[in-house]
Amino acid sequence: MICPTYPSWASCSLGVFICVQCSGIHRNIPYIGMKVKSLSLSRWEDQEVKFMAENGNELMKHKYEAVVPVYYYKPTHKDCQVLREQWIREGTRDGMLMKRGRDNGQFLNRRFVLSEREGTLKYFTKYDAKEPKAVIKVDSINAAFQPEKIGNPNGLQITYLKDYSTRNIFLYHDNGKEIVDWFNSIRAIQLHYLKVAFPGANDAELMPKLTRNFLKEGYMEKTGPRHTEGFKKRWFTLDHRRLMYYKDPLDAFAKGEAFLGHQDQGYSASPGLPAGTHCNGAWQHGITIVTPERSFLFTCETEVEQQDWLKHFSDVISIQMSPQEYSSKRLQPLIKGLYSV
Repeated sequence: MICPTYPSWASCSLGVFICVQCSGIHRNIPYIGMKVKSLSLSRWEDQEVKFMAENGNELMKHKYEAVVPVYYYKPTHKDCQVLREQWIREGTRDGMLMKRGRDNGQFLNRRFVLSEREGTLKYFTKYDAKEPKAVIKVDSINAAFQPEKIGNPNGLQITYLKDYSTRNIFLYHDNGKEIVDWFNSIRAIQLHYLKVAFPGANDAELMPKLTRNFLKEGYMEKTGPRHTEGFKKRWFTLDHRRLMYYKDPLDAFAKGEAFLGHQDQGYSASPGLPAGTHCNGAWQHGITIVTPERSFLFTCETEVEQQDWLKHFSDVISIQMSPQEYSSKRLQPLIKGLYSV
């Protein structure tokens, strides 16, 4: 939105000059860290002046309005308060969601704030808390509906990497439309950043990079790296090339992960267990996954489950790796492997 020719205020968070009316709207969005100053009455730091000089209204207009849908009405300083306010707030979502506690398993009301400008999802333990409990980069998020796992028809699972470990957040809202709106808002911001990162790509090429459903989830039994440890029942999640396991489906952190690369690099999946393997578990339908680093041994309850897991493993291993997946593989030594039981 373009303010009058001689604005008297500025947003030193965005690098734009604004009128006094719009400054009040910007100031009242504290949860995204918006900072405004008077051009004549405020004290300006050197770095703030430098930031304003490097940006400005025309440059920021081009940046933030690059992918605004054509049907969006773009208000001016002459428009009514509600139009100007919603335009400035566009790209943020603020509301309460029920979140499962990491340690106690209880669902409690928590405030979540989604910001397109920052590219983050934040949550706060209290509505009026000044500092968020967590700040999650939206481009690292996967979001998938999990009503059966969470035990609520509107259950949503947020997954992201935290300190090189997979972190899960389980949410729901009593209103189905509300939780779907949160889901689609995350996807909208992801698409926005992808269009900036890949300006020549069309929507069809970018859509597969948005949130996705897991390829498969379910229980298997596993043993440790020496293949002499006892087999223990664990919950497994296959998220494309990442195979993660948990003691409980609603664990906040994965206990371990394995990367599944391409078959030409020494990755394979086959039925059965190596000769001489001592299988003390209750399930007898084995799977052996071979990687360049080691082999992983699993057992399934039924042959049907074994074949379904094998199909998914084989499908992943047969797909050529993308440059981004090669980068992900290089990070894999930093991520906990499937070593503990």
